[in-house]
Amino acid sequence: MSRDTKQRYGTLSRVLHWTMAVLVVWQALKLFDRINDGEHWVGQTLVPWHISIGVLIGVLVVVRIIWALRNQGSRPPAPPPAMLGLLAKAGHLGLYAGMVLLPLTGIAIMVGNGYGLEAFGLQLVAPGTDIPWMATVGGALHSPVAWLLVLMVIGHVGAALWHGLVRKDGVLRRML
Repeated sequence: MSRDTKQRYGTLSRVLHWTMAVLVVWQALKLFDRINDGEHWVGQTLVPWHISIGVLIGVLVVVRIIWALRNQGSRPPAPPPAMLGLLAKAGHLGLYAGMVLLPLTGIAIMVGNGYGLEAFGLQLVAPGTDIPWMATVGGALHSPVAWLLVLMVIGHVGAALWHGLVRKDGVLRRML
């Protein structure tokens, strides 16, 4: 398994990135559940997995953050212009913040409403009494953070395509 270098992200970084990308897109499809009260294939096929996939993303983002911190010295350099480098760092920080906040606010909704937490058939938190403040905080933040994350993912994809197709600077190639 290759490690991160200044020329290319390593195997684990790429596997985590693309696995999380697929899972985040899957989760974003939940937004279609708002259409016609989920009475379509997205609502009936993908949405039942929403909590389990959210928990999985929560675990993977923690692994990804630890791995990124461990490989900090070997990370590919930021784009040369200072403003683009700052924008890239802010964008990545926002993506990570969203991927941390969404599982936490989702858990807050479930536990706060007394449902407990079950993922992939495993009971992680037993159902219990309602915790109103937790349900309120989770309920108030989960959907807005989801919409912000969707916008940030669109921006991330756009920036990656700009690097690969317009600037042709190798930034996109490092993650492929």
